[in-house]
Amino acid sequence: MTNYDLIIIGAGSVGVPAAMAMVQAGVKVLVLDRFASQGQGSNKAAIGGIRATHSDPAKIRLCLRTLEVVSTWEETYGDDIEWTKGGYTFVAYRKHEEETLKKLLAIQHSYGLNIDWYDRDDFLKIVPDLNPNGLLGGTFSPDDGHCSTLLVGHAMYAAAAQAGATFRYNERVTAIDLTDGHVSGVKTDHGEYAAPVIVNAAGPWAGEIGKLVGLDHPVNPDSHEGGITEPVAHFLNPMVVDIRPAPGSANYYFYQLGTGQVVFCITPQPSIPGFDRRETSEFLPMVARRMVDLMPRLENIRVRRTWRGLYPMTPDGSPLVGWSEEVPGYLMAIGMCGQGFMLGLGLGELLARMVTDTLTEEDRETLEILSPQRQFQGQEALK
Repeated sequence: MTNYDLIIIGAGSVGVPAAMAMVQAGVKVLVLDRFASQGQGSNKAAIGGIRATHSDPAKIRLCLRTLEVVSTWEETYGDDIEWTKGGYTFVAYRKHEEETLKKLLAIQHSYGLNIDWYDRDDFLKIVPDLNPNGLLGGTFSPDDGHCSTLLVGHAMYAAAAQAGATFRYNERVTAIDLTDGHVSGVKTDHGEYAAPVIVNAAGPWAGEIGKLVGLDHPVNPDSHEGGITEPVAHFLNPMVVDIRPAPGSANYYFYQLGTGQVVFCITPQPSIPGFDRRETSEFLPMVARRMVDLMPRLENIRVRRTWRGLYPMTPDGSPLVGWSEEVPGYLMAIGMCGQGFMLGLGLGELLARMVTDTLTEEDRETLEILSPQRQFQGQEALK
């Protein structure tokens, strides 16, 4: 049996950056994943947006750190991850959305976010191709952006492996060992590994791992569908988010890659619970109508493909991060609610500080917000 300081279950949007941060902090790490390589769960289905413009202080802090890392990644590590600082825009065609977005500015500004409200004419200077009919304006956060999930995932994996992390794929965790009630290792369908700390970063499968230590995690996956068009000449800089609900979707969002394709996604309404990742025939007609109404210029662009990914949801739309009170040595980093890619790098560093006992006061405030023991109340406004 090989001994490690820590075992991470899940080589995805949280597990890989956590492994990178852990080994950089001197922790001997093993990462286990049921799939054949990193990022094959939900990570590869993410569309790549990264924003700090949340309404939740914990997410703001974590995503600010992620933005800092990705924006300097090529300079630091030498990998081109296709980082583009195009910003995020949230549009408002109704008073309800205008009031919501303006109300959030107070907390966003209090955490130092570079975001402001722009009335109709000024907003159209930022996104000229929006439908001007009924447009009230919107918010724009120029420091947000996007990058390739596949390139980032591989770059983080390479950095972690080079620093000393061990990755084992095609291994399903079948048991978590306890010694006197404390975590002591895991069994897989291929072997046994010892460690006094286990990190559950299993994404949609977090509940399955929790049951191995007798815990019932309130994390339930639902599926979200996305798509990508053919490449066209560049015309759009920021991500465009429309938070108006409509039949079949609670919101939708899209942006243009540097290579010309438009990537788009919806939040289904009602949600589609379960692990089914097969694309549907309903998605494209629904989202196409919404996108063309918002931006008529998209009418004749051709779609190349669609896909579905899983969002591991919690009751309030925020992650569960913290040590188990019932099982010492069991650390949860679960329930990313579809935002694991943008939270991952910041969260990975936070997990490393938890394990090495180097938390800051700001870290403790963040962990209190994300505590698995919290009372679930309401929903984050921009989840």
